[in-house]
Amino acid sequence: QVQLVESGGGLVQAGGSLRLSCAASGLTFSNYAMGWFRQAPGKEREFVAVISRGGSSRNYADSSKGRFTIFRDNAENTVFLQMNSLKPEDTAVYYCAADQTLVGRSTPSAYDYWGQGTQVTVSS
Repeated sequence: QVQLVESGGGLVQAGGSLRLSCAASGLTFSNYAMGWFRQAPGKEREFVAVISRGGSSRNYADSSKGRFTIFRDNAENTVFLQMNSLKPEDTAVYYCAADQTLVGRSTPSAYDYWGQGTQVTVSS
């Protein structure tokens, strides 16, 4: 019933930019903090960024700071991840997730709902 659908992934060259989107349905979007995570083959899922319910607070992984920006449009039930200065090490499947809390958390186990992911590949 609840669906999170990511889009915007693709193949880009190192140094390029990409904007990911996550469209939510079946839930009251404004009741959830929204997070972005990523997972590369053979690695654990790792935190990328999170934004609070109202969009006023954000937290980023160290690897994301200065390059990535998370923002949301509650009227459209959508959260975005703007990725700039991409590196090959950013290559992964990127997931959005919904956490029924005010500011959101950085641990995957805290999240109630997950999307299917979108592939981001950064070539050198």
